[in-house]
Formats: sequence, C-alpha cells, structure tokens
Amino acid sequence: MTTTIPVLGPEATAAAAGPATVLAAVRDALVAHAEHRTTVPPPIHLDFAAEHGDCHVKAGWISGADEFTVKVATGFYGNPERGLPVNNGLVCVLSARTGEVRALLDDRGVLTARRTAAAGALITHAMARPDAGSVGVFGTGEQALLQVTWLARLRPVAAVLVHGRDGGRVRGLCDRLREHGLPAVPATAAEAAGADIVLTATPSAVPVLDAAAVNDGAHVTGIGTDMPHKNELPPALFARAAIVATDDHEQCLHHGDFGHAVRAGQVAPDADTPAGLLLRDGAARGARDVTVADLTGVGALDAAVASAVVRAAGLA
Repeated sequence: MTTTIPVLGPEATAAAAGPATVLAAVRDALVAHAEHRTTVPPPIHLDFAAEHGDCHVKAGWISGADEFTVKVATGFYGNPERGLPVNNGLVCVLSARTGEVRALLDDRGVLTARRTAAAGALITHAMARPDAGSVGVFGTGEQALLQVTWLARLRPVAAVLVHGRDGGRVRGLCDRLREHGLPAVPATAAEAAGADIVLTATPSAVPVLDAAAVNDGAHVTGIGTDMPHKNELPPALFARAAIVATDDHEQCLHHGDFGHAVRAGQVAPDADTPAGLLLRDGAARGARDVTVADLTGVGALDAAVASAVVRAAGLA
C-alpha cells in the first residue's frame, strides 16, 4: 500500500505557526531541555564560503512526545542581492512510536526564523531589567527584525537603535520597524551597544561590538553564532557578566560565543546557566548587573514547534 506523505507549504506552515503557538512551544522546550528531558544529537554543519552560505542539520525529541524531527536549515547571506531570501530549508516530522514520516513541512526556513525569534524574545525578556526600554540591534536582516518585534510582544520597547554595515539596509530595517509601531533610528556601534537591551543577529566572524561600550545594568543576547567560524560577542563581555545563559551548554562551548570566551580565558567552562532554568525560575539580577545570553539553536525547539504546527494544521 502506498501512503502519500502530507506536505505543508510555506504559507500553510506560517499560518499554523502563530506567535502564541510558537512562544509556548519554545518556552516549554527550553525548560524540558534544561531539565534533561530531551534527546538532541550534535548538529551537522556545512560551510559554503565561496557563496557566503551555510547549512545545518538538527534533530531533536522531547521525552514522551509522539513525534521527533530532523531539520535542514540554510542561510545564504548574499541572496538579497540575487532577489532571494537568506533562509531556506524544511522540517521532517516523524513518529516517535513507529518511525513513520508524519509530515514534511516545506517551510522555507519560516519555523527556524520564528523559533529563533521566540527563543531570543523569551530569554531576553526574562533576563533584562524590568524597566529596560531601549533596544540596540546589530544586523539588518529578517532575524534582526523578528528579534525586536517578538520582544515587543512581551514588553514595551521605547526606542530601537539599529546598527549595520550597509546604510541602506539599516534605513530599510528602521522603516520596517516603524511599520510595526516601533521608534527605530540608525545608530553607531557604540550607540547600539549602549542600549538597555542589546541584540546581535549577524553572520559575523568577528565581534560586532566593544565590551566596554555595554553599560552596567544592560542585557545582551547573541543569536547569530551558530557555527564554529562565527563570533558576534567579544570574550571580554562574558567576563563582565553576572549571569551567562546558554540554550545548550555543549553546543555553546563548541561553537557559540560562550565557547570563544572560555577559550580566551575570560570565563570558566561551567560559568553558564541553562536558559530554560531562568525561564522556569526567573533571573535574580541586580540593577547594575550585566547579563548575557548565548543562543545557538536547539533541535528540541524545532521538534516542539513542528509538533505544534502539525497539530494546528490538523495533520495529527
């Protein structure tokens, strides 16, 4: 008997992956991961230096869940000049009971983008000061937009300072943020790093900000360092941090900004706290403490979001 595998296209996937659904799934998955209730093998990385692109393959399962997932996600950072989106990929959802393929989510990178936005927004909101209102964002792509707009779903954002290498793209992101009702202006690196909350969403191989430019009491979340050759946050920033959160300890040691700081001798290898524990228990921080989150992307989050989407779409 031949069985047709359901395929959910990008529009249907996006419709089933609303912010409330994704935020809830990602929060629960981060907590489960911190409580060691997940199975997440090391990701596979491919680097296409000549095309300024990369690919990673991630798998994950949350203990007791009916499904597990295998995801292929690509980022080709010169694509905007070709008239193509930066991100692409798909998610394969399989039964954790029988191994059968439940669905293919031809999401074109939508689920990766949204689960990354949700993870950043959740941990940033949990770790930043309650009165933190200004946001500095490094990067001008889709993820920079999502990091700010999804954070604004969780707390008021009084001002957005946008820094990037291309002035035209900086102005374009400011325009898009204003369309979301967020007051955004171009900024120097020092101005963006001096905000109450600092978000980095770039594919940079060298730190994008100066640790000394970050003010006491600020929170910094780095989400772009998801492969060994990338590095957004300077090691010295981790030496200043009262709390360092990681989404996955071993991944962040291997190819996160936290790992760069450890190898530079700026922080101990056990200086981090699982992000899920901070979401579960809260972050006890002082008003002048600097806090840092290093997020490298965890397969268990993909599994949780994909399962939620499959159910919302009526495929399970």
